Amino acid sequence: MTDRNEAHPTLRIRVLSGPNLDLLGTREPEVYGRKTLADIHLLLEKACKTRSVELECLQSNHEGDLISWVGRSGREGFHGVLLNAGGYTHTSVALLDAVRASGVPTVEVHLSNPEAREPYRRKSLVGAACVAKVTGFGASSYLLALLGLIAKLRGDSDLFDAT
Repeated sequence: MTDRNEAHPTLRIRVLSGPNLDLLGTREPEVYGRKTLADIHLLLEKACKTRSVELECLQSNHEGDLISWVGRSGREGFHGVLLNAGGYTHTSVALLDAVRASGVPTVEVHLSNPEAREPYRRKSLVGAACVAKVTGFGASSYLLALLGLIAKLRGDSDLFDAT
C-alpha cells in the first residue's frame, strides 16, 4: 500500500478569515455557532495531517491585510486559498482584484448562508473570482471547502477521492 504522503506532493493552503471572525464562539452564536476560530483552525490542521497539506491560518479585521495575503499567496508558494472575507465579501472590489491577480485557486467560505440572510449579504463581489463557494454548514463549511480545494488541486474528479 502506498503511503498517502508519497502518493501526493505536499500542498500549501492559506486560510484567510476577515473582520469579526476573531469573535466566533461569542458573536451571534445563533447565526455563527459556538466554535471559535481557533477550534476551526484545529479541525483543519487535523484534516491536513493525513493529506500531505501544509496550512497557514490568518485572521485580520483590516481589509489591507487580507488583500496583501491573498495577492502574495502565489508568490509565497501557496497552491490554494480558503477565504472568508466576512463583511468585505459584499463590498471590496480591491479584494476581488487581489483574488484575480493572485493566480491561486480560491474558495469562498461562509459559516452561515448569506443568500438566506439580509438582502445586502446576498451579493458577493469576491465570489466572481473564486473557483467555488461553500456556505451554511457552520464551522464545517471550512472543512468542506478545504476538502474540495484539495480535490480540485490534485485533479480528483470527486470530493470523496480526496479523503
